[in-house]
Amino acid sequence: MKRAFPIFGIVTTVLLGYGLREALVVAPTEQTMGEVQRIFYYHVSSAWTAGLLFCINFVASIAYLVRRKAKADALALASAEVGVVFCTIVLVTGPIWARPVWGIWWTWDMRLTLTLVLWLIYVSYLLLRRFSSSAQTPVIAAVLAIFGTLDIPLVYFSIWFLRTQHPQPVMGGGGSIDPRMLHAFLVNLVAFSCFGLLVCWARYRLEVLRQEVEEMQALESLLEARGSR
Repeated sequence: MKRAFPIFGIVTTVLLGYGLREALVVAPTEQTMGEVQRIFYYHVSSAWTAGLLFCINFVASIAYLVRRKAKADALALASAEVGVVFCTIVLVTGPIWARPVWGIWWTWDMRLTLTLVLWLIYVSYLLLRRFSSSAQTPVIAAVLAIFGTLDIPLVYFSIWFLRTQHPQPVMGGGGSIDPRMLHAFLVNLVAFSCFGLLVCWARYRLEVLRQEVEEMQALESLLEARGSR
């Protein structure tokens, strides 16, 4: 596993560099929106990666509730933290894209609103983990995370079943996309997924080390207390 991490890091770096070239150089300029449309490759890829990480958080949270393993809790925390970062990128790049296209920075569109709700749920999750010292905090956080994951399909399907100002899906929605654009999008989708998993992996390893240090400190304190009797 120690050797796999740097190899995965190198692969991810290559993919990110290749994806950058495909998005900014190879992919043609969109006729209607112009150059600003290139945000699409990063906006959508970040949204996908955030959803992927929140799903990992969902699975890890269920695993923790069932088995109460510290490593499952560590994975849940790590995936939530990194997922919030990518979700923040979505909320930042969205208005940057919307301003020249829609003429406004923000509108209370259903998909935008649900994405903001998703971000707020997981920010609340992180605040709970950061400031609550109760022994039941991981359990409460796991339940909150499971609840928050229910918002992900609502975000995705909102433009399929509800009237929305957000662009309709091109793939699977009856539209068409230039093959070079599709290639650039898929490369960046894979690259961002790998990047998100890489950062989550690093954060998970750090959290496991933190748990081990706390366990050692607790054991030392217990031994010192017994020795002083």
